[in-house]
Amino acid sequence: MPGISKKRNNTTFGIQQLDQWVITVAEHLPHLSKPQATVLALWSFGMAVVKSCALTTVMLFLATLLKVKENTMRQRLRELCYDRQNKRGDKRVDIKVHTCFPFLMRWVMDWWQGTQVAIALDATALFLNFTVLSVSVVYRGCAIPVAWTITKGNARGGWNRHWFRMLQLIRSSIPGGYTVIVLTDRGLYSPKLFRHIRTMRWHPFMRINSCGTFRPAGERCFLPIQSFAREPGQCWRVTGIAFKSSRIPATLLAYWEEGAQ
Repeated sequence: MPGISKKRNNTTFGIQQLDQWVITVAEHLPHLSKPQATVLALWSFGMAVVKSCALTTVMLFLATLLKVKENTMRQRLRELCYDRQNKRGDKRVDIKVHTCFPFLMRWVMDWWQGTQVAIALDATALFLNFTVLSVSVVYRGCAIPVAWTITKGNARGGWNRHWFRMLQLIRSSIPGGYTVIVLTDRGLYSPKLFRHIRTMRWHPFMRINSCGTFRPAGERCFLPIQSFAREPGQCWRVTGIAFKSSRIPATLLAYWEEGAQ
């Protein structure tokens, strides 16, 4: 029957694509064992096809595609995320996620065109349970995560040490001579992070609150940031000193967008 034949062709095509993806993941993440790379490829392939990261949804698709028992596939997917002591078998090991970061960055750079790269730092909170700190490469309106750290939502202590560690891990994967801009949103800017990015010979581009102050070069006093763009459509660029308490040489870009408050 035509319907059955078409289904078989789609299934064969899906298996071929999955096999190729397993090879690709293993090539770009060579530090992973073959079983680790295979299951990671299963996870990512399934999520891309079904457009969901739900375990049951991904498991059902893969079990049907590979014609294996659902419980077998469920356990296989689960164990990738388990700690070593919770996995079956004597030779199971943990996946140290941070070891993947340099390889993920290198994977992106292998396809990169040009010598300018924009990296975005972002913090996403899941209520008060967790906060995900992510480092991503900005590309055509999207952000490709290459490093991340998950912290407890109410944990004490700053995030700078996490940012420093992640930026350092991906640094060696960016070719020398590239211009790297590091973007942060309001709430993530800090003098220490600014200085650290500069010591890496990268360029911090930090969005700050409009209630702050800035001292233009040649001026004796710090002025409110709001005073540099006084009306919609107006923009301002000035060099001087940022962070009144830390006194960091920087350039201020102020812009009041049309239609914004």
